[in-house]
Amino acid sequence: MTGKTMRGVAGQGRRSSRFVAGMIAGLLVLGAPAAALADTLADALAGAYNNSGLLEQNRALLRAADEDVGVALSALRPIIGWSADVTYSNGDARSSQTGGLARSTEDSSGSLALTANILLYDGGRSRMGVDIAKESVLATRQALIGVEQNILLQAVQAYMDVRSNTEIVALRRNNVRVITQELRAAQDRFEVGEVTRTDVALAEARLAGANALLAQAEGDLAEARAFYRFAVGRDANALAAPPALPARPASVAAAQAVAMRGHPDILRAQHEVTVSDLRVLIAKSSAIPQVQLQSRYGITEDLRGSDYNRGGSIGIGVTGPIYQGGRNSALERQAINLGTAARSALFETTQRIAQNVSTAFARVDVARAAIEASDRQIRAARTAFEGVREEATLGARTTLDVLNAEQELLDAQANRITAVSNQYVAAYGLLSSMGQLTAQNLRLQVQIYDPGSYYNQVQSAPSSISRQGRQLDQVLKSLGRE
Repeated sequence: MTGKTMRGVAGQGRRSSRFVAGMIAGLLVLGAPAAALADTLADALAGAYNNSGLLEQNRALLRAADEDVGVALSALRPIIGWSADVTYSNGDARSSQTGGLARSTEDSSGSLALTANILLYDGGRSRMGVDIAKESVLATRQALIGVEQNILLQAVQAYMDVRSNTEIVALRRNNVRVITQELRAAQDRFEVGEVTRTDVALAEARLAGANALLAQAEGDLAEARAFYRFAVGRDANALAAPPALPARPASVAAAQAVAMRGHPDILRAQHEVTVSDLRVLIAKSSAIPQVQLQSRYGITEDLRGSDYNRGGSIGIGVTGPIYQGGRNSALERQAINLGTAARSALFETTQRIAQNVSTAFARVDVARAAIEASDRQIRAARTAFEGVREEATLGARTTLDVLNAEQELLDAQANRITAVSNQYVAAYGLLSSMGQLTAQNLRLQVQIYDPGSYYNQVQSAPSSISRQGRQLDQVLKSLGRE
C-alpha cells in the first residue's frame, strides 16, 4: 500500500471516529434532561384522561344506567293519572216510548277522572327489578374503569412511540450527515488516486441506504405524532424523559392476587352473575298473583243542562296468570341458561386475567433483558468499530469493513432506544393487567370523575318539577355543552 493510500485510510479512520463521537454526542443530547416546559408522561396521561371522547361516551352510558334504578323504583310507587273527554252525540230514535214517532236526540257531555294505583304485592318481582338495576350500575362502573385503563395505556404507548421515534430520527440524520462527509472525502481521495471507484460506490450506496432509513424513521415519527394527537388530545411537542418505572409485585402470583381482587373485568363479571341470579328468581315468581290498590274519582256533566254525576271508587285488584302457552316456563329456563353462561363468562374472565398478568410480567422481564443485551451489544460494537478502524489504517480492512462496523454500532443504539420504549409500555401494561392503571392509582393531576355523584342524585327517581329534578336538568344541559 502506498504512503498516499495509507494516509487516506488513516484520514478515513479519523472521520469514522468523528462519526462515533457525533452519534454519542447526539444521544447525550437526546438523553439530557428535558426543558422545564416539556410535557411529561404524567401530562400525557392527564391529557388522555381529560380529552378522551370514549371516556365521555361511557360516562354517559353509566349515567343512563343510573336512571334505570329510578325507572325500576317507580314500579313500587303510586301511579297517578288523569283522563278527560268531551262527547257530542246526535241522532234519531223511534220506540214505543215515543208513540212510534221518530224523534231527534242531541246530547253534549264532559267528564274528568283521576286514577291512582299502588302495588301491594307481586312476589318481590319489582323489588328484585330495583336490585337488578343497581347491580347493572355497578357492572357498568367497572366497564368504565376498563375503558379508562385502555385509554391510559394507549397514552403511554403514544408517548413512548413519539420519544423513541424522535431519537431514532436524530440518530438516522446524524448517520446521513457523517456518511455524506465520508462520501465527499472518498470522492476527493479518488480524484487524487488514493482510493478506487469501488470505495466511492460503496459510500454512495451506504448514503442511499441511510437516506432510505431516515425517510422510514421520519414516516414512523409522523405516524407516532398522529397517534399521540388521537390518544392524548393535543399535539406532541417537546417530551421529557419518562419517570422511574412503576413498582411491580415481587412475583407473578402476587400480581395475580391483586388482579383477582380488583380487576374491573372480574368485578363486572361478578355483578353480571348476580344479575342473572336475580332474573332467575323473577322468572320463578312469574306465577305469583299481583295485588294492587286501585282508586278512581270522576265527574261527568251534561254540557247542555244542569245534570251531573260525581263519585269515586276504591278497591283491591288481584291478577295472575293461568295459562300463557308455556311462556313463563320458557322464560324461567332461559334465565337459568343465561345464569350458567354468566358463570362461565366469570370463570373465563378470571382465567384470561391470570394469563394476561403472567404474560405482562414476562414482558417486563424480557424488556429489561433486551436493554441489558443492547448495552452489551453497544459496547461490543463500539470496540469492534474501533478495532476495524485501526486495522483499516494499517491496510488490513477496507472501506466496506469500516462502514459495516459503523452500521453495527448504529443498529445497536437504535435497538436500545426501542428496548427502553418497550420496557415502559410493558411496565404500564402490567399495571393494566392487574387493574391498577387508573387516574386515581397513578395520582394524576386531574379532576377524578366520581361515578357515584350522578347516581346519588337520581337513585330516588326525583320528578322533573322537584328542586332536585330542576338541578339535574341544569347538570344535563352543562354536560351537553361540553
